[in-house]
Amino acid sequence: MKINIDNLTEKELIELNHRIVERLKFLDSMRAHVEMMEFSIGDRVSFKTNGRERKEGLLIKYNKKTVTVITDQGEKWNISPNLLSRVESSSKRSKPSKVISLNERKSSAPEEAEHKDHLILD
Repeated sequence: MKINIDNLTEKELIELNHRIVERLKFLDSMRAHVEMMEFSIGDRVSFKTNGRERKEGLLIKYNKKTVTVITDQGEKWNISPNLLSRVESSSKRSKPSKVISLNERKSSAPEEAEHKDHLILD
């Protein structure tokens, strides 16, 4: 597709630029949302850190563009979902987890969402 912008004024070009930037942000947000929905709260996941060390943990929260993972060592990481891999079985872990998923609680207020609590052991 070819769009002729040669005849647009500076004001029109600035407006077009703003619309393009907003559209790109929207597409990026939608892509992150789709990637996030491949995982569920409570899934065991793994990811590599900057030092290329592989970490495993429990996905506990969806954020705007990332998910929050509590690692087996009790660390809290906000990770882009495209960097996560699902861990097949928790029984194959080499080290015991320091994170224990507590029972689900339902709020007494119907407008509040169901949530899980997690206990981090030292």
